Amino acid sequence: MKKTTIWRLCAVLLAFGLLGAACGSDDGDSSATTAAPAPAATEAPADPEPEPEEEMAEDVTLRVLVHQNPPMVEFMEAFNESFEASHPHITIDLSVVEAGDLSIATQTRLSAGDIDVVGIFGFSNAAQAYMSGAVPPNWQTLIEAGLLMDITGQPFVDNYDEATIADAGSFNGKVYSINLGRVSYSGMFVNKDLLAANGLDVPTTWGELVTACEVVKAAGNECMTVGGADGWPVFVGAYGLLGAMYPDQEALVEGLWTGDITWDNDQSVEMFRRMQIYTSDMLEEGVTGLSHDAGPPRYAAGDVAFMPTGVWQAPALESAEPDFDWTYVPFPGSDNAEDNQYLFGKYDQGWAIAADTPHPEAALAYLEAFSAPDNYQAFANAVGFIPTQPTAVLDTHLGREVAPFLANYRVGFEQYWVAPAGAGQWANGSQAAAWFSPFNEWTDHVALASQAQADLQAGLDAN
Repeated sequence: MKKTTIWRLCAVLLAFGLLGAACGSDDGDSSATTAAPAPAATEAPADPEPEPEEEMAEDVTLRVLVHQNPPMVEFMEAFNESFEASHPHITIDLSVVEAGDLSIATQTRLSAGDIDVVGIFGFSNAAQAYMSGAVPPNWQTLIEAGLLMDITGQPFVDNYDEATIADAGSFNGKVYSINLGRVSYSGMFVNKDLLAANGLDVPTTWGELVTACEVVKAAGNECMTVGGADGWPVFVGAYGLLGAMYPDQEALVEGLWTGDITWDNDQSVEMFRRMQIYTSDMLEEGVTGLSHDAGPPRYAAGDVAFMPTGVWQAPALESAEPDFDWTYVPFPGSDNAEDNQYLFGKYDQGWAIAADTPHPEAALAYLEAFSAPDNYQAFANAVGFIPTQPTAVLDTHLGREVAPFLANYRVGFEQYWVAPAGAGQWANGSQAAAWFSPFNEWTDHVALASQAQADLQAGLDAN
């Protein structure tokens, strides 16, 4: 019989001195973007094809660790029952921990040798050769310590698109994880009815966005809203502007470290200026008291043109007003429409196998069964991720709206960024939108750009 264990991490784990990776709200330093509750499963996982069992196969208990996400846990419990039915000698022991505890739980159990398959977030924030003194992320230390199995060449890996394997599950040319889904946080919801009522098309450039805001505000409506009370939605709402000004986000991080790009060069100063316009002029008054969860119901009232936020708020928007007519497009932060065609985001849940598992055949069979296209499609339907298998589709309103942009999906800045040790509090200029009034003290974008570069340089000079 399947067994589900809810792990309660106690203070003794602090002795390991490990940092847990957050998957809650994106504060710019977290490796994960907040996802609102995903839709419940619309179909059960298909029964995996029975595999020939060796006579007198030894009974195996396969220990699996995942983070708390109700639709995902519900799906996994159903999948585990199907897997056990087709593999009678294998029993799944499923452990569930809070998302913020997944990193430390993974490290602890891998080190203790009492886990076989682990849920792991997409590989991000790797310490690069040019990052002098940078501390490598937890997933990198697990690989370098020999704790994760090399799954390069396993047939099920080919079920996932090459970009996903390269971006979210590979290190030094080898594959250690299959990633199961991605989210975008750089676009904006568009109120199609409000734009049509004011004779406006969906903006594709910064100038068109500014004009659209002026027109809807002159008609007595609002330009934009976000959950400003929580802080992070303000700068996440401007991640698309950051990506439009610097479409190659990985090159931006490297340039900031090497000095080829600075926060106070002409391009960055212009970006800071536009971030201030977004914060101080485009966002409606009162967003400082609006929580992230309250954003979709507010937007669904119908008198706001745009809501720049992550795709995870689509279910809440649909729930708040099922008849609301919306689309989701990249934030048009550049004057060049070609630079406004990208969706930036992060990879979420993935699977990895403990290198020293006593049951490697069972663990590989588990990932192979999960990766079967029918089972993966059921998983994608259950949790609402943007699929990472090319044969899968996200058959929802959101899926249809973002489909034209998925070929231009890119990993975002905060997934590459590692702050130099000793850098000042304003060094991460990607968060500058949240530093302007009324959210913080800054009112001069030029002065803020200069301070951001000075704080970054302090860290660079210290290493």
